[in-house]
Amino acid sequence: MIAVLSPAKTLDYETALPPVTPTRPRFADEATTLAHAAAHLTQKRLSELMHISPALAKLNADRFGDFDTLPERPAMFAFAGDVYTGLDAKTLDEAAVDYAQDHLRMLSGLYGLLRPLDAMRPYRLEMGTRWAPRQKKLTDWWRDRIAKLLAEDVAAEGSETILNLASQEYWAAADGKLPAGIRVVAFDFREGEAQKFVSSHAKKARGMAARWMLEHRIDDIEGMKGFDTDGYAYDAAASTDAQWRFVRR
Repeated sequence: MIAVLSPAKTLDYETALPPVTPTRPRFADEATTLAHAAAHLTQKRLSELMHISPALAKLNADRFGDFDTLPERPAMFAFAGDVYTGLDAKTLDEAAVDYAQDHLRMLSGLYGLLRPLDAMRPYRLEMGTRWAPRQKKLTDWWRDRIAKLLAEDVAAEGSETILNLASQEYWAAADGKLPAGIRVVAFDFREGEAQKFVSSHAKKARGMAARWMLEHRIDDIEGMKGFDTDGYAYDAAASTDAQWRFVRR
């Protein structure tokens, strides 16, 4: 089973790293192409495209302009935010990190598909961005390349199953493009008796579910029904074959 997460806008390039050996992103050349193209966008255009402040637009314009010289960091330890608070990668033991390299993937607007130890440079480019070189939007630029690589990883792992813990925006890069025979199960996290959806809680729960999978070395999707971190429990009555609901009462 391969679990898939969204990336995060918030990045951490300061916290001390555990002793890991970075790997090269499989779409490193594509990332460089995109970054060099984005370097030609004005700060005003970046602000409009990303719906960000002028200060953030300048930060990201500088990042694209200096992309080739920026520091690198393994992706699982570079992303921060709610999902990665739940994952808490820095406290995983060595065996769990090794397991993650084979069983966890992160979708990325710039890097396409990242393994946990793939060395990435700081950036901000969301998959839903309505810009790309010679295309109207980023998902058109990536075409089916992300889905093909993800399918290769699933085939190598052997389970023919993907645990989709990504947002709809990022899953759109693979949705409808995977070969027949790959099963995809998405998790839906809810709160209380009313089973209310709370975005920030759901994001953190996605990271916690990924961590639970890594810690317990889950390789069969049925084993994920036991996920119980922070009081969440599988709700069979509210689940379907393609979407499983977990509720924290």
